[in-house]
Amino acid sequence: MISFLPIVHSLRKIAGMPFPDIEAVAVDRWTIAPQSRRFVRPAKFLPHHLDRIKGTQFGPIIEIVKGFRGNYETTQEATVGYRLKNIDLIDGVLYAPDCSRSLRPRSRRMPVYGPPKHSTSGALFESWVGNRWFGNWLSDDCLTYPLAEKYQTPITTRPITRGHEPQYATKLDFKPIYVSDVHFDEVILFRDKGQNEAKKKRADQVRDKLLASAPPFPVHPGVFILRGNKGESRLLSNEADIAERFAKQYGFRIIDPLASSVDDIIHACAGARIVAGVEGSHLVHGLTVMPPDSALFVIQPADRVVSVLKVMTDRQGQGYAFVVGEGTCENFRVEWSDIDRTLEMVLA
Repeated sequence: MISFLPIVHSLRKIAGMPFPDIEAVAVDRWTIAPQSRRFVRPAKFLPHHLDRIKGTQFGPIIEIVKGFRGNYETTQEATVGYRLKNIDLIDGVLYAPDCSRSLRPRSRRMPVYGPPKHSTSGALFESWVGNRWFGNWLSDDCLTYPLAEKYQTPITTRPITRGHEPQYATKLDFKPIYVSDVHFDEVILFRDKGQNEAKKKRADQVRDKLLASAPPFPVHPGVFILRGNKGESRLLSNEADIAERFAKQYGFRIIDPLASSVDDIIHACAGARIVAGVEGSHLVHGLTVMPPDSALFVIQPADRVVSVLKVMTDRQGQGYAFVVGEGTCENFRVEWSDIDRTLEMVLA
């Protein structure tokens, strides 16, 4: 039977009445890990840098600033599993008669679809943000994979082929099954957004697996991970000069992830007391393997300030510091004197 769900899905979204999330039709749900309390640590920053913030992403300014100021407790939601039956996966979208969930942007614009030719069962570990940003794939989807492996056959709608992903997948022994348009007799999904204690343990296990592939790493002052002009625009005009000052004055190593293997990155970051660089997914390389008592130092443009990486350092009990530059994502600048003063607070 032909299904008109894609066009209904699109029209409802345009009208501001999207379908409920696919979780609504779960036949079974269970708590994998309970909620937990977490202390939000204060970031290290120069007070006047908060006044430089002109725009934020993934949250309003008031919430981003609250997270930077920290010094309060929050409840991290539980990790939950959902079992669903008779679900169609078409062009990256999960469909039930009255519910849906997009795992990635649709590549086809067909308003209808016929019955999928193949049926299967499995556990999806991917997320919309993980399919969109490498950093979320490494920091979130890679932590959900062990859950999928525990409850069913791990499956994904997107082959793990981008950038450094295949190297990480090999080191973490990922062996998911790739599926395209398919009917799920049964599929397991996870709500794994809460940064609870169980997720921290899974992050620790990922770090241990990655470090197990190389010899012990001596502690060193830090690493500056270059961003350059790749990815979404966040162009620090004096990045090369800033990186060299980190190296000359503080003994940091400089690494270009685009010209480095995962082994190279692990060797540079695994013993770093501080991982520094312009805000972005490339810093998650360092976050994933840096020592438990280390700190992340983030340089941000004034019109795109985010606190996503601080959520991860808070979960892991690590430090977080930031400076806000002057200018826009297209071209901004940070004075070394501001970085130097902020580093003194981190190292105090």
